[in-house]
Amino acid sequence: MSALQHYTPRRWHHVLEEIEHDGGPAGEPLRKAAVAVVVANPYAGEWVESLEPLTAPSAELGTELGRRAAALLGLPVQGYGKGGIAGIGGEQEHVVACVTTIFGDAFRDAVGGGAAWISSVTKLGGPGTQIDIPLAYKDEVYVRSHYDSISFRIDDAPRADELLIAVAVSSGPRVHARVGGMTAAEAQERRSLAAEGANVA
Repeated sequence: MSALQHYTPRRWHHVLEEIEHDGGPAGEPLRKAAVAVVVANPYAGEWVESLEPLTAPSAELGTELGRRAAALLGLPVQGYGKGGIAGIGGEQEHVVACVTTIFGDAFRDAVGGGAAWISSVTKLGGPGTQIDIPLAYKDEVYVRSHYDSISFRIDDAPRADELLIAVAVSSGPRVHARVGGMTAAEAQERRSLAAEGANVA
């Protein structure tokens, strides 16, 4: 039985990358994972004013995609992102409707939490269109070391009457990140100090 009750999935797609180095010394490998689901677009070929029927139940998309992505990564999630492609019979707005805050909050919960907004990309395209999902640190978007992306394409999706909805997660910074900026450790320290200040107040 499908994990989705309000969408009609045709297929799931899972991608896992493990990067040992990028020409420099080998260190802690970076893992990046992406999971996509291809679902029917009930509004392909027609105009409707309200897209609430796509948005309202989208927590189930965020939960299931997040659960699968975290399991595929196999390590604590440090970075995340989301995105999607609307088939050419639909509108970009159709896929945007599926990845709003309702989706994002459920996705965060499924991957172990996160305080930062989730980097996102949406577009219109046909079967085989590549999607590049941006990644950023889950607790502070200004942590430069975690700016990254993961790319994939599905040969037969999205069809004209479909939506491709995807999430991505990463296990850490880029393998040779060295351009400065706030570190993940500094971001966590700021969060801890802010929480202590709030408790004292």
